Amino acid sequence: MGIPDYETLMLPLLRHVAAQGEAHIRDLSEALAQEFGLSEAERSLTIPSGKTPVIRSRAGWARSYLVQAGLLEAVRRGVVRLTERGRQVLAAGPPRIDTAFLLQFPEFREFRRRSRQDAGTDPAGDPTAPAPNGIAAGTPDDQIMAAVATIEAKVRDELLERLLGSPPAFFEQAVVDLLLAMGYGSTAEDAGTALGRSGDGGVDGVIREDRLGLDLIYIQAKRYRDSAVTADQLRSFAGALDDKGARKGVFITTSRFTADAERFAERQQMKRIVLIDGERLTRLMLRHDVGVRPDRTIVLKRIDLDYFEADDIA
Repeated sequence: MGIPDYETLMLPLLRHVAAQGEAHIRDLSEALAQEFGLSEAERSLTIPSGKTPVIRSRAGWARSYLVQAGLLEAVRRGVVRLTERGRQVLAAGPPRIDTAFLLQFPEFREFRRRSRQDAGTDPAGDPTAPAPNGIAAGTPDDQIMAAVATIEAKVRDELLERLLGSPPAFFEQAVVDLLLAMGYGSTAEDAGTALGRSGDGGVDGVIREDRLGLDLIYIQAKRYRDSAVTADQLRSFAGALDDKGARKGVFITTSRFTADAERFAERQQMKRIVLIDGERLTRLMLRHDVGVRPDRTIVLKRIDLDYFEADDIA
């Protein structure tokens, strides 16, 4: 039979989580390996990086997609539990759960939209969906870009969950690390003393814009899961900037900003307020390698035309 693909694992994985109440991906991978009767060789087979067993990688993708669709929720590192939506889906008795099934849920459609947007593909289509002849749509380069975009969207969502599930001090430190990685401040000590003073006149901290400290950037950071930052909150922040004679501010949140809040920031003429929502925050963390590290390197080769068209070749 071989190792099942991640879509085949979705329904069995959901059932195992329902039976266990809360389940770690390590235990789920073992349970799935037993259910599908995998041999020892199949259980030990790893993905090309050589670090992760194939069954665990595919179970991880199945779990991630089920979380994106709202059928599972992450409770702590590596552990998930069933949501009410997940219970309803199991009660309905579907014969199979796959990506086509999950597209009925708006959260999953939004996840796929972000993946398509990152890949630069047509938002009306799904770059990873199989064509009628069973071959993935698009050129091989398109498929690579789509796959990378999907993986990065998954990593960004995991980053956001980690930030929301971590202590407040960790979130503040993540902001410090990101600003340093982006070139602000001169040392970690500078950034550390500038941030973390919650309630200091309506701002959470300040960091040097450059190494000489010629200008300062004031920061407000809100760790919200669902609540959007409102225009009133930005007005309070803008007032705090006025009190300090500041011209630049950054408002960071793990959630989003209301349309009124975005318009308020755009209307500011005497000062600039940059808004960083949860999606932009995780994109910046990914770009500047904050909270992430390289997983594997794949080298693609092409013909060296200079070799074959050298001047000294008769």
